[in-house]
Amino acid sequence: MSIVTDPLDTTSPVASTDPLGDSVATKKAPAGQMPMWRLLLRDKFATVAAVILAFVLLVAIFGPWLVGDAATDQNLDESNLAPFNLDTGWMNILGTDPLGRSMLARLIVACQTTLMVSLPAVLISCVIGSAVGMWAGYHRGWRETTAMRVADVIMSFPSLLLAVVVLFVFSPSAANIVAVLAITRIPIYLRTARAESAELQSRVFVDAARTFGAGSGQILRGHVLPILLPTLLTVATLDFCYVMLAESSLSFLGIGIQPPDISWGLMVSQGRTYLQTAWWLSFFPGLAIVITTVSATLLAAWARIATDPGQRWRLTTPKARKRVFSSRKAVR
Repeated sequence: MSIVTDPLDTTSPVASTDPLGDSVATKKAPAGQMPMWRLLLRDKFATVAAVILAFVLLVAIFGPWLVGDAATDQNLDESNLAPFNLDTGWMNILGTDPLGRSMLARLIVACQTTLMVSLPAVLISCVIGSAVGMWAGYHRGWRETTAMRVADVIMSFPSLLLAVVVLFVFSPSAANIVAVLAITRIPIYLRTARAESAELQSRVFVDAARTFGAGSGQILRGHVLPILLPTLLTVATLDFCYVMLAESSLSFLGIGIQPPDISWGLMVSQGRTYLQTAWWLSFFPGLAIVITTVSATLLAAWARIATDPGQRWRLTTPKARKRVFSSRKAVR
């Protein structure tokens, strides 16, 4: 006879047999007490994605200092060199552009520019939208109505189209790109925070905090925000992909990052006229965009499960136990 406990009860020991009749014994797996880094290591795809994103961040911070002036040094004798040729040095391993500048060095410098636009835009929109959303959802009434109508007005315009119009009116620059992308993404966080805060403000623990004299600000910081934070982090990770692609699109259209500054999107734009003769000018920055966005998406999918107490058991349950649950479900 086999004894199997509730699959959501990850704190109790399990003794069972798999479909082949072999005995399976699992130890206690306290999902709520397991560190996040251990949960991350249990998911191979999320681990690889986290390593890639950490590498991209390190390259953006220290890369320009390591390559020095290699991204701007011109050498017309080495114009449009093909990649993977070490005869001209390791700096040209990814080839050169029409002015003989190293593609590897330019990719590294462009990485810093791209992240300097994407990360501040996501951070600003997340902080402002979450704060206003929690405030509106907690107090309800005219505050909620006003905040939601403002969010509806902003969302009524396509964000990329609004960015194009604003950047045509004002001069394209990194600061203007950050501002317009941050403003257009605020409603995403505002609506998410408003919905969660409106639901939490009627919970028993919030009523108990009010009874003991806690103010609205203290309740929002101490009770609502900790519960809302995992959702906001997941949304921010996914939104980072959108903002980076939006910046690349604006740079590709010529109204984003302007020379002599360089970003991945601008590199794709500058290389499109050489696709038949020098494919690497657009391929490598495009590949960097794809790898970074896919890694952020995979990490967001893992974070959604890891931060949800009702789903976290999926990351802590041994594979043998998962086979038992799947086979029993199939029999039923």
